[in-house]
Amino acid sequence: MKITRITVWQLDLPLTEPYWLSGGRLKFERLDSTLIRIDTDEGVSGWGEGCPWGETYLPAHGPGLRAGVQTLAPSLLGQDPRSIDHVNRVMDVALPGHPYVKSPIDIACWDIMGQVAGLPLWQLLGGADAAPVLVNSSISTGTPDEMIALIHRAAETGYTVHSAKVGGSDIGADIARIEAISEALPKGHRVTFDVNRAWTPGVAIEVLNSTKARDWVEQPCETREQCAHVAARVPNPILLDECMSTFEDHLIAWKTQACEGVKVKPNRVGGLTKARRIRDFGVSVGWQMHIEDVGGSALADTAAIHLASSTPEANRLASWLCHYHLAHDPVPGQGARNAAGTTTPPSVPGLGVIPDTYHLGDPIAVYEA
Repeated sequence: MKITRITVWQLDLPLTEPYWLSGGRLKFERLDSTLIRIDTDEGVSGWGEGCPWGETYLPAHGPGLRAGVQTLAPSLLGQDPRSIDHVNRVMDVALPGHPYVKSPIDIACWDIMGQVAGLPLWQLLGGADAAPVLVNSSISTGTPDEMIALIHRAAETGYTVHSAKVGGSDIGADIARIEAISEALPKGHRVTFDVNRAWTPGVAIEVLNSTKARDWVEQPCETREQCAHVAARVPNPILLDECMSTFEDHLIAWKTQACEGVKVKPNRVGGLTKARRIRDFGVSVGWQMHIEDVGGSALADTAAIHLASSTPEANRLASWLCHYHLAHDPVPGQGARNAAGTTTPPSVPGLGVIPDTYHLGDPIAVYEA
């Protein structure tokens, strides 16, 4: 089997409402997503999606992803997509770094592998069954009352796990947010306070030692070293996210006791192949993990949910679904969807999401042998 064609679509995905994070310093109103279809000489096609969360969240952006695919395409045409590790080595030689460029290609290869094997991705990734995964809401930064209202609105649709965006230079405001949300949280619900690297170490230590809340705190500071400094001085378990892009990052975080858990996002680390390696390492050292993608439609969400579902329950925290923030659904009715606070990956062979090109419009690029 050989790759004969790579087709690329660009989609504008407006959010249903503006979204603020990192203490309100970052605002997002639309996402720039790239969908890729890999065709083969045996008539099997695979799909993948790469969607950075805007341009200011991580060192990644939509036009850069598509430029990277153009760079990689000549090296990929003619390769066997079932040789997924080899395909990843080819990409790493042809374009060092830029893992977010490689993720949709890697996922499309996994989709092809699943179809050829007649197995869903959750089974290829190590799962015994299509285990349901808890879904966490994502609560935009606001006043305590505004954030509590969003949590209650999410609870009405079945969410029992929430990610509340805090952080900033106003120490009193963050303490008030954390305390108010902790007190107002519905019975049996859990919350992670996601700082999105907005605090300096001193602010993080002051805030977290001034609150009664002992919930997870995500990415309190910019760097892994700063977060490790905080983790040794606060009572809260620390979860790392944005500073974790490579396997080496995760290895060093474990060695330095920088966290008790991580977020594993296929689009950030280079696709399902590298995300699975990181997931398996996390299981081996006893971490708990949120496994979800950076952004995108239900296609990107579903790829991550396959990996989350195949992760041992003891190591699996909740996963976020980006698509419920979107005003447009390019794959209506397909993939992993929220069902009263949980989601389950498809059990058909492969990824289980096949976009109708009618909803995608004309491709912006086609690369052929």
